[in-house]
Amino acid sequence: MKKNVAIIMGGFSSEHDISIKSAGVVYKHLDAEKYNPYRIHINKDAWYYLDEKKIEHHINKNDFSIVLNDEKIKFDVVFNAIHGTPGEDGILQSYFELLDIPHTSCDSYQAALTFNKRDLLSTLKPYGIKSATSYFLNLGDTIDCLAIVEKVGLPCFVKANRAGSSFGISKVYEEKELESAIVKAFKEDDEIIIESFLDGTEVSVGVITYKGEITVLPITEIVTENDFFDYEAKYEGKSQEITPARITIEKQNQISKIAHNIYSILKLKGFTRSEFIFKVDEPYLLEVNTTPGLTEESILPQQAQIFGISLPQLFENAIEEALKNNT
Repeated sequence: MKKNVAIIMGGFSSEHDISIKSAGVVYKHLDAEKYNPYRIHINKDAWYYLDEKKIEHHINKNDFSIVLNDEKIKFDVVFNAIHGTPGEDGILQSYFELLDIPHTSCDSYQAALTFNKRDLLSTLKPYGIKSATSYFLNLGDTIDCLAIVEKVGLPCFVKANRAGSSFGISKVYEEKELESAIVKAFKEDDEIIIESFLDGTEVSVGVITYKGEITVLPITEIVTENDFFDYEAKYEGKSQEITPARITIEKQNQISKIAHNIYSILKLKGFTRSEFIFKVDEPYLLEVNTTPGLTEESILPQQAQIFGISLPQLFENAIEEALKNNT
């Protein structure tokens, strides 16, 4: 029998529209002979299934089901395509775990940990994984610009602690610019992280579980036309994403081993994409994404295809791994 697959999309963050695009690609490439895909929108004001006629059908949150033609439909597996909250920070993972519905992303604790840059970097530090010098602020804290500059230097990056796709991020060159950058970041999250600038080659490393094995995908080098890899660079063509990255074999092996270790140490599942900057010969971790973009143009699908995994294979594998993990 074909499996009922709920492709969840939307979410509550600034990444809502990107999530819709990712989910659309998943829907397009799922094998209709194996799966019954349902596009499920999860927004703050409503959860609903959107059918082919654009009619909305209410989701029963008690058991995550819908009723179509007087028949109750439950889902065998959830394909998580929500970037940001509540799909990347552990909230929906907890919900599906309570309902015992398998899903394609990592478990709730790992999702919450990786979504919080401060906690992630602190957790990995004892394992020898390097990151930039950082300064943390919670909303309401006294802002001491001089102390910030003394710790992280200039230029520096001001970013939301729990947000993706470069929303709320600023590169600050002068102390007088700090306060406005902090205000901007606080619009995305009530916790922010201020990091020293790392001058070097930025790379992105996809790691997935493929056919039961942790698999490191070909590495992508990020070359941005803008001052840094911001939203415009990521989604509006203002960057080059070069796969495989133009780095030495030694650096490829080094960064692949670190990305594999992070996946293992944190006991991750499903799709991940880790971002690093090589400062001279040392890689510094920026963040780990556990629901990365899945459009045809997104980095991880590009890496998978160069590795020899087509989009239908990539998405089918994620579903089958989720089902296997739940047995």
